[in-house]
Amino acid sequence: MKTDQIAATLRARLAEVQAEIARLEVATTQELSPKFADQANDLEELFTNEGLEVQHIHEAEQILAALARIEKGEYGVCANCGADIAPGRLAALPTATRCISCAA
Repeated sequence: MKTDQIAATLRARLAEVQAEIARLEVATTQELSPKFADQANDLEELFTNEGLEVQHIHEAEQILAALARIEKGEYGVCANCGADIAPGRLAALPTATRCISCAA
């Protein structure tokens, strides 16, 4: 897969992740139920949504970093040893920063 195709895929995924972050932002600002018995469920959902939001923010940061590496011409180069990252690894994990040997 060529870097322009990878960049397009990453941009599309970034848009999805950003939309999900926005949805979760709204969900985490909802008021708790006025019924005390329902507040435990509301809090559980709130904590779950906050955890998901953190994961999505982290994914968005990884995608933005990968797009920056593409623009700099550094994409596909291991940040640890400088070797090329295998195309199969990049296909499976387009935000990979290390070759399989260094990631292990």
